[in-house]
Amino acid sequence: MENFKMIAKTFFGFEEILAKELQLLGAQNVEIGTRAVSFKGDKGFMYKANLSLRTALKILKPIYHFRATNDLNLYKGIQSMDWSKYLNANQTFVIDTTIHSDYFKHSQFVSQKAKDAIVDQFRDRTGQRPSVDKDYPDLRINIHIDRDQVSVSLDTSGASLHHRGYRTATNIAPINEVLAAGMVLLSGWDGNSDFLDPMCGSGTILAEAAMVACNIPANINRKEFAFEKWNDWDNDLFDQIVESLLKKVKEFHYTIKGYDKAPSAVSKAKDNIKNANLDDYVTIEQQNFFDTKKETVGPLHMVFNPPYGERLDIDLERFYREMGDTMKQNYPGTNAWFITANLEALKFVGLKPSRKIKLFNGSLEARLVKYEMYEGSKRTKFQVQEGN
Repeated sequence: MENFKMIAKTFFGFEEILAKELQLLGAQNVEIGTRAVSFKGDKGFMYKANLSLRTALKILKPIYHFRATNDLNLYKGIQSMDWSKYLNANQTFVIDTTIHSDYFKHSQFVSQKAKDAIVDQFRDRTGQRPSVDKDYPDLRINIHIDRDQVSVSLDTSGASLHHRGYRTATNIAPINEVLAAGMVLLSGWDGNSDFLDPMCGSGTILAEAAMVACNIPANINRKEFAFEKWNDWDNDLFDQIVESLLKKVKEFHYTIKGYDKAPSAVSKAKDNIKNANLDDYVTIEQQNFFDTKKETVGPLHMVFNPPYGERLDIDLERFYREMGDTMKQNYPGTNAWFITANLEALKFVGLKPSRKIKLFNGSLEARLVKYEMYEGSKRTKFQVQEGN
């Protein structure tokens, strides 16, 4: 099978860890862009990337590139492609468009014009035309316009890859699965210690952490990918890829635990963890973090998503101060990471973060911050090290 170029889309701040994921999977010609990483691989690798990548939102397969400065150029460029390679008159399609151009202002207009070009080609050749289906298309086409450069790609994934397939129940402000996985990877979690999410909500961070620890493919529970409807779909090859990935799943010898003070959240988190077939690895308890203490001996890895005050009505100053106090007094020997889009609230934690990483939670600019709680004081730790 021949190699071809693909583009994995991701969130701002995840480009480097996505590139690392791709390299570990065996991708070739990996190049980091903005919110995207390009690479090369064959059809089997396209299947593997969709199944495995934790921090990719979509994987696109570029198929054509041309220049256009007006709608006539655009129409002619799309018409110059032979769409019968990818689609027949009885199938359905949809077009997603992104624009960064002074020549084209409205993505919907571009999608409409491109749709007309494809439909007209079929009608002229066969007397029949494929139709548009926005929800369950046979082919999802992606058009990206940067100034006068038009890139046409096939969307290999379909629905965004954050739709893992395990999360059926959510709370008020659920965290995106790809964002959760990226936080877990950026935190350096490798499955070699105990793990705690003290405000676990619907359990997304716990599920992603468990899949990282056990090397379980991120999208193994997903119902379908767009490439399964393509003309060259190879079911046997896909099954071989799945089998080879599952052979690489490894044992995990520590604990992964989640707390939430809301009984409804605990119930939903348990359901989601069960859906992901991770209930052997993850336990969830109804607990208010502020009333808890570290239960395990040895280092603890903590990753969580506290409320920002966006959708939950809380006293942020008091809440973040209590968070800082609980971590400092009750969780020695812990590396604690959390994300917040309320940068003012960080002032109330009362601890100095050792790292701050800029991310986005949806449209909200956020920070992933790390706090290191030492066994004893920091000064004592360094005095012991110097003594050795």
